[in-house]
Amino acid sequence: MRKLKAIVQPGCATCAHRVVGYPHIAAEWTPDLQFVVTVQSDEEQGGVERLQEAGLANLAWIRGAALEEGDVVVPHATKGEVVVLLRESDTHHALFMTNRCNSYCLMCSQPPTSTDDSWLVEEAIAALRHLRRSPDVLGLTGGEPLLLGLGLRRVLEAIAQHHPTTRVEVLTNGRLFANARISEQILAGLAQPVRWLVPLYGHADFVHDFVVQAHGAFDETLAGLLALQAHGQEVQLRVVLIGPVLQVLPELVGFVGRNLPFVREVALMGCEPIGFALANRELCEVNLAEWGDVLEHAVRVLQRHAIPHLLMNMPLCVLPHPLRSLARQSISDWKNVYAAECESCIARKDCSGLFAWHEKGWKPAPLRPIEANEVLA
Repeated sequence: MRKLKAIVQPGCATCAHRVVGYPHIAAEWTPDLQFVVTVQSDEEQGGVERLQEAGLANLAWIRGAALEEGDVVVPHATKGEVVVLLRESDTHHALFMTNRCNSYCLMCSQPPTSTDDSWLVEEAIAALRHLRRSPDVLGLTGGEPLLLGLGLRRVLEAIAQHHPTTRVEVLTNGRLFANARISEQILAGLAQPVRWLVPLYGHADFVHDFVVQAHGAFDETLAGLLALQAHGQEVQLRVVLIGPVLQVLPELVGFVGRNLPFVREVALMGCEPIGFALANRELCEVNLAEWGDVLEHAVRVLQRHAIPHLLMNMPLCVLPHPLRSLARQSISDWKNVYAAECESCIARKDCSGLFAWHEKGWKPAPLRPIEANEVLA
């Protein structure tokens, strides 16, 4: 999530606020929300303070941050910063639900902790109340959101209440859905369609369990997927392309085609070079351009089984020509960058680009600009 330097009015509560520009206070203000007002001068700052003196206790001023009207933020006055939870103008919208997890994936970009962070449920619900426009899609991420139990259900119900037209996507390893009580608590009678994004890294337990560093995870994931199917839920399987996974990729997608035909789609994903991936670099860093034949083979298997599929987090130039039309611009706005090699590329506007921290990690393959005489698909 974004953290921005800012001068925040002392005493401002550290909770969800909606950002409003000083000229628009009258149009935006409502008594049941919290607001931070962006001010550009001492005069505007004084105007906010006079409103506070008049009884508007749910306002505070903020200066110096690159905020946009409609942002949902948590100000930290003593730290001189503001955390942006949601931004209207972003292409991708997501709420971070927990940093706890019951897997320890070799390439995890958000290494888990054991700290009780259940307060994030309340923060998420407050953020949903403060978001003024409903996004087309909203992701719920972690960590492992299923560890929240009924807390996750409360967030799903809050989305249905405040943003009924929004499509929800939950990134989960699915393992806890093997427990019938948990699957019933979270899935029964959902008021809004939810897509569950579940990783699968092998066609057998010895591969998947090794990648997620959890014994029994393969069997639990399969049981969780069957529970999702039994509750009529939509599933996207996610496959992060690190070394051990690429070595069995054709077998993995064949397993999916034979045994999990209800899966809505399969996403083949480039690895994010941060977190545990840096510690396990010898397993996670791959040159995807050298695996083009394997990727094409896997796509043919998925086509044969009539399972929709896409490619994520992979620059177009590292992919074989026939696969480029499957690539999506999938990297979240705040962590998406392009390299110097991309400046003259004719396909840049259609390309996912790179993760912002690729310079501390690695690129998915050597990059080169795509030229006008090349066919993109």
